[in-house]
Amino acid sequence: MDDDRLIGSLRATRFFRDEPVARADIEAMVDVARWTGSARNRQPWCFVAVHDRQTREALSRLGRYAGVLAVAPVALLLLSDTEAGEDTEFDIGRVCQSLLLAAHARALGSCPVTLYPAANADAAARLAGRPAPWRAGHAIALGRPAAAPGGRSAIPTGRKPVAELLTHFEPPAR
Repeated sequence: MDDDRLIGSLRATRFFRDEPVARADIEAMVDVARWTGSARNRQPWCFVAVHDRQTREALSRLGRYAGVLAVAPVALLLLSDTEAGEDTEFDIGRVCQSLLLAAHARALGSCPVTLYPAANADAAARLAGRPAPWRAGHAIALGRPAAAPGGRSAIPTGRKPVAELLTHFEPPAR
C-alpha cells in the first residue's frame, strides 16, 4: 500500500475478533516506531503490551473513553517519563501515530485512548509494573478488526475539505 493510501485509510477500530496478536507483530511495530523523532532525540517513552484480560479490564476503567481496551486482545501502553520535559506529550503523540500506522500496515485494527486524569495514568503504569517516573497516559487497543454492529454511529464520519482547514498566509506587499 502506498503511503498516501496507508495514511488516508487509517481508522479507529473499536470492534475486534477474539484472536491473539502475535508478539512478533507487536515487536515489529515497536521496532518501526522507535525511529520516530523526539525532542533532542530523548525518546522519552517505553511500551508495555498487556495481553491479560483482567488487567485490560482494569485499564479500561481508567479513562472516559478507555472501554475499548477491555474488548481488544492487546492493550499497548505508551508510557512517558514524567521527568523528561514538557514536550514529552508531543513526542508521545508522534510515536502513537507511528504505532497506529505500523499496526495498519500489518492489517491490525487499533484505537488510541487516553488514560486521564494523571492519577489514572499513574495507576495504569503501576498496573503494568512501571512505577514513577513512568506514566501511562495513553494506550492503543490492538487486534484483528471485527465487523461493526449494524446501525448508525454516533461518531461523525468523513473529513473536512482541505480548503476549510488550510490558509496560505501571504504578508502584505511592502
